[in-house]
Amino acid sequence: LAFLPRFLVSYIVGLAIEFADAQIKDEEISEGYLVTGFLIPLIVPWSVPLWMLALAIVFSVIFAKVVFGGSGYNIFNVALVTRAFLFFSYPSKMSGDVWVPTGRALGFGGSDQVVDGFTGATPLGQVATWTEETAGTLTTALGQPLTSWDMISGLMPGSIGETSIIAIAIGALILLCTGIASWKIMVATFGGGFLTALMFNAIGATPAMTLPAWSHLMLGGFAFGAVFMATDPVTASRTETGKWIYGLLIGFFAICVRVLNPGYPEGMMLSILLMNALAPLIDYFVVEANVSRRTKRANKAAAAHAEAISK
Repeated sequence: LAFLPRFLVSYIVGLAIEFADAQIKDEEISEGYLVTGFLIPLIVPWSVPLWMLALAIVFSVIFAKVVFGGSGYNIFNVALVTRAFLFFSYPSKMSGDVWVPTGRALGFGGSDQVVDGFTGATPLGQVATWTEETAGTLTTALGQPLTSWDMISGLMPGSIGETSIIAIAIGALILLCTGIASWKIMVATFGGGFLTALMFNAIGATPAMTLPAWSHLMLGGFAFGAVFMATDPVTASRTETGKWIYGLLIGFFAICVRVLNPGYPEGMMLSILLMNALAPLIDYFVVEANVSRRTKRANKAAAAHAEAISK
């Protein structure tokens, strides 16, 4: 019930713009937004008003997709642009506090609570406010210690799509088995984030740097972004070597933003958007490097052939 209104707004507003654009250009309607429209309500806080969500979708579909030529031509991930618009335009609604239901649903949740819901900081929001005394302490929405199982199962505060590692893993398996997503980007993103977090663990100069590396991969939108956003075939690097570089840098920058910028505890969105902009440049240098190596081999072979003929 919390998800459905945002789901409907996402599809109604986004597809209306897609239909209008197709009519104006006299083209067939692209199915690309069917994926984007499902992802958008999964990555925004529950508390965002529907009119704000609609406005953000209008902006992102027009200025991040339509003006670039439509599906397949956009530089930036449209769903992430929607979240970025909300973050910079209405920061108070994207502060990291989320609404948490306290009643049971499908066997999950508390059964003895006397309130319908309340707001609480996400785990990464707690990390951003750690002091020397509180470092290492993470709690659930009910004030209980946050366990590894809570992170894996999704029983912790966060946007709808980002909390359950189990659900994300199922989605990753489907994307990989169908060949839609690149396993290289996924592995590189997780690897880059893990190695960067280990580096900060070794430094340990601030309380945020002490958060275990494995926790970074399961908290916030890191796993969701690595699986569903970084692997977007339109906005990601397309060369095989470029995919490794692209993913590693996403993981690196995401952890850097989390640890070094306490004012913004989640860095996955900005990291992916930054690498969306740099993906063509990465592919360019990879292709140029390949051409250079092949040219050198060809010149060397030609020189050896000419020397053999002269003898």
